[in-house]
Amino acid sequence: MNTFITNSKEETVALAKRVRKKLSSGDVIFYRGGLGMGKTAFTQGLCDGLGIDAEVVSPTFSIVNPYESKNISLYHFDMYRIESEDRLYNIGFYDYLDYNGVLAIEWSENIEPFFDEYTVLVEFEKLGETKRKITISGVDIN
Repeated sequence: MNTFITNSKEETVALAKRVRKKLSSGDVIFYRGGLGMGKTAFTQGLCDGLGIDAEVVSPTFSIVNPYESKNISLYHFDMYRIESEDRLYNIGFYDYLDYNGVLAIEWSENIEPFFDEYTVLVEFEKLGETKRKITISGVDIN
């Protein structure tokens, strides 16, 4: 487990780029943290690190935003409204596990009872207006 303090969106993006170097296709990242904690900024850093030129936005209403590239893609999920395993099947979630990509999942606590395996856990804690404590488990960043 590694803990980092970021003081800006740019530092959060840079941290995620470091995490990206430790990821490979098939990895699943669970995010924990409320609104405005930096999850979308972190996802932007993952995309940047993957060489994906995209403006990352929260998948709140779409449930999943795919950010695709030739080599490896990133699938950014919002599980806020997912309340059952049937709903996971209905949105095609399990199909994404077979794609050539990394899954980044917001509100992961909503699917933990139905999905017992993830690669990385990223927990966000707000310490100030732009200051965040980010704890990363499952991969050594140092």
